[in-house]
Amino acid sequence: MTQKHPLVYLTIALCSMFLAISSPASGQTDVQPLFASNSVLDVRIDAPITRLMKERPDEEYLDGTFSYTDAAGQNNTFDLKLRTRGKFRRQPSTCKFAPIRLNFKKGQLEGTDFDGQDKLKLVTHCQTKKTRYEQLVLREYLTYRILQTLTDHSFGSRLMRITYADSEGDEPFTRYGFVIEDEDDIGKRLGLTKLNTSKLSYGELDDPHANMVIMYEYLIGNTDFSLVRGPTENDCCHNASPFSDGTIVKSIPYDFDHAGLIDAPYAKPNPQFKTNSVRTRVYRGRCSNNEILPDTLSYFLSKQSEIMALVDELTDLDDKNRKQVVGYLDKFFEEIANPKRVQRNLIKKCS
Repeated sequence: MTQKHPLVYLTIALCSMFLAISSPASGQTDVQPLFASNSVLDVRIDAPITRLMKERPDEEYLDGTFSYTDAAGQNNTFDLKLRTRGKFRRQPSTCKFAPIRLNFKKGQLEGTDFDGQDKLKLVTHCQTKKTRYEQLVLREYLTYRILQTLTDHSFGSRLMRITYADSEGDEPFTRYGFVIEDEDDIGKRLGLTKLNTSKLSYGELDDPHANMVIMYEYLIGNTDFSLVRGPTENDCCHNASPFSDGTIVKSIPYDFDHAGLIDAPYAKPNPQFKTNSVRTRVYRGRCSNNEILPDTLSYFLSKQSEIMALVDELTDLDDKNRKQVVGYLDKFFEEIANPKRVQRNLIKKCS
């Protein structure tokens, strides 16, 4: 009988340990059409854009239309209601062009790429007249794609080239944006229940998944999150949504615009960690999970080529931004492959 190489056993062990991370839950249903593809959608929004950005309603919707041409060449037009959303980026002092909430009529979407959708978060370009911000949209979209490569327990995303046609007179303009899967749809897809809770303990979290998420946040250089606490006492968690299968909890992160991988001009370092730049990585792993840290790192290293390939897929990322992104990711993989640096920067920095 041929004896297996020790590396084979290590690979089998890693695959088994991270099955809950990288594989769908047993109750997962089919991914909805909008998030089943990574191709870029060309869409058009006709609406009172100037008034939307001037008034910035967070409850009242304005009327508009949404149209796109599908892969078969069929033009589809839907009624649309839209309002601005968010907190930090909805402030005019932060973004001249705020993020948007899209509200569709579900009955009009049947048989289209948007079948099954209702309300969607749209991440926009923040500053209309500065091309730098459109590159930042691509970098932010990349953060979602990286997490999707690591685990199905992540928010789906779809990149779009959006033509905004102002029904009140301004000339149409086209910018990149992307939509994010709704929380309710994640629960249905994974067979999980969204938890409405004020706080969690780390003991309630699935350790391999939590360790993976914390390492992912380290990869992209993000500290603006908490898997167990929220921005208020009654709302858990901060930039993460907790889901449960009745036994364990998985906090699924989102909203990565303060990450070092994106390096947005408005992003500021969290004063709690005493760094001078958002590009400075801060490890927030739990010391209690140090035993599984080697497996977490091996898992990330096994995904390195897939993650780097995602950068190549973003063909409109310009040379400057591509170089910055590749360099930032390379430094992460070099670090986690070096035992001395792992000991110094991760194991000894756990909390």
